Amino acid sequence: MIKAEQLQLTFNQGTPIENHVLRGLNLNISEGEFVTIIGSNGAGKSSLLNAISGDLLTDSGRITINDKNVTRWPAWKRAGMVARVFQDPMVGTCENLTIEENLAIAYNRGHKFTLFPALNRKARSIFKEKLATLNLGLENRLTDMMGLLSGGQRQAVSLLMSTLQPSKILLLDEHTAALDPKTAQFVLDLTDQIVSQNKLTTMMVTHSMKQALEYGTRTVMLHQGQVVLDVSGEERAKLTVTDLLAMFEQTRGEKVTDDALLLG
Repeated sequence: MIKAEQLQLTFNQGTPIENHVLRGLNLNISEGEFVTIIGSNGAGKSSLLNAISGDLLTDSGRITINDKNVTRWPAWKRAGMVARVFQDPMVGTCENLTIEENLAIAYNRGHKFTLFPALNRKARSIFKEKLATLNLGLENRLTDMMGLLSGGQRQAVSLLMSTLQPSKILLLDEHTAALDPKTAQFVLDLTDQIVSQNKLTTMMVTHSMKQALEYGTRTVMLHQGQVVLDVSGEERAKLTVTDLLAMFEQTRGEKVTDDALLLG
């Protein structure tokens, strides 16, 4: 489904603040896998998602999605295949548009359309039905401005928006980090439900090693732009946060604290 080969990416190349964020990164993800991604600050987690989505084009390497070489495709060309939810609830939706207008944009992702003709009776019926599954009462608030919703509500709508087109890949970039614990748990449970129901191939960056082990089917750890740990199956099921830290230390040959690892 997703194949990343020898990805190289450097910011501010040739300057005093040059930052080599991806260093020959290799990662293969099969269809239907739910991969949680962890790593220290600057490990390349968000850069990897940006490379997969097309928001960043790598300096070299190859990215294949569904056997198509998308390495040089811009984000808009990949939009029909890849959906994304960001850390900041304000980023994935437009607060100055209504709930139904935001949903209409997502519903037509990857296609040319005009917003208002897109808001027809059929579309509104679909939106109401989908929103009702969130159990937040938003199906009765289609014409409310998105900016009136709480952060948790906006993230829930963002997750829903990711399923309105038949894209099979979902990228989650620390999408619960800005939420309070109770709301974060709600969004995580909703994520698990949506991924399972829609059989999405998912990459979830998280700052929480606990989340990384509790959700998904596979956990990948990045460090200095490379994959240093990759666990799944029975091996992953037996792991604890303490085990992950120990594996990190063994792999990299350096001591790391829990807090240091979870940053960023």
